[in-house]
Amino acid sequence: MGASEFALRRNVLARRLVEHELDALVVSFGPNVRYLTGFTGSNGLVVVMPDRAVFFTDPRYRIQAAQEVDCSIRVVSGVMLLSAAQYLRRMKSKRVGFEKSRLTVEAYQTLKDALPMRSSLEPVVGWIERQRAVKSPTEISAIRRSVELNSRAFEQAAKHVRTGMRETELAAELDYRMRRQGAEGPAFETIVATGARTALPHAHPTSARLVHGALLLVDMGAMLDGYASDMTRMLFLGKPGARIKRAYKAVLEAQLAAIDAVRASVPAKAVDRAARRVLAGHGLANAFVHSTGHGLGLEIHEPPRIGKKEKTPLETGMAITIEPGVYLEGFGGIRIEDTVAVTDNGCEVLTPTSKELRIL
Repeated sequence: MGASEFALRRNVLARRLVEHELDALVVSFGPNVRYLTGFTGSNGLVVVMPDRAVFFTDPRYRIQAAQEVDCSIRVVSGVMLLSAAQYLRRMKSKRVGFEKSRLTVEAYQTLKDALPMRSSLEPVVGWIERQRAVKSPTEISAIRRSVELNSRAFEQAAKHVRTGMRETELAAELDYRMRRQGAEGPAFETIVATGARTALPHAHPTSARLVHGALLLVDMGAMLDGYASDMTRMLFLGKPGARIKRAYKAVLEAQLAAIDAVRASVPAKAVDRAARRVLAGHGLANAFVHSTGHGLGLEIHEPPRIGKKEKTPLETGMAITIEPGVYLEGFGGIRIEDTVAVTDNGCEVLTPTSKELRIL
């Protein structure tokens, strides 16, 4: 039987340790631990070395770890970092890497104090996150299932939208439908905004009621088998006027242009530029106030960022969102978002939901 996908991921990381002359890397950030071991619990740590990996957890997860993790497991009581440090001492590890952007100062100090004076702690930035950016076929399939579940939940909830309903009610209905479909929960706080509040890109649902003649923005994502999805769709209660139709048409054109720009080897900023060029042509350049998209996977926001200055070349297997929008204070906002998978010659749009403005 061949090595598991988790073992193959650890092998890639182990080669980097050798290249950078590190004896070990302490990984404690939850999504990175899951990526390397398959562990889905809330308290785990993995020490990766050039020739082995050791997973640490507490007694609550003894059974779960044995079922999920395919490397050496140590169940310990007390502070896991101290147990990891004791193991590193026994292994005579001198240069120990740590996740610079993930470890708290307190945790860093705990680890430093527990290691011998001759040992050094070496900061590692983004190694695992960059590895995670390119998904395996198994991961793309997981994201596709999450996307499809998310779209089904949206379609079911959309049937219940009515005037007088509160934003919070609709958000709860969307979350409920996700759960009924089998999701672990929403990938982020579901965004529901109506009327002028749609001009807030990350609006939190409030007690505001849906009224006739107003825009309605829904931005939602599900977590399924640990993988996120993300989608934004626009609805309208009543008959939209000419200004809304024009703005919607501009955003849709921008989103389609950005999707058309996606392919392997293209820098991320080129995708962003494609969307901005279209919106500029409609006189809406200043109304687009965020990046065109982001990677997603075990987290809702992962590399790469699809922004103005991002030189990162897209690679086959990356899963990204494409979500241009325009936001006009006092009028409202419009955003259209799909999840897509980068391919050699373009991309596959994973989101099945229609992008037309939905009239209710």
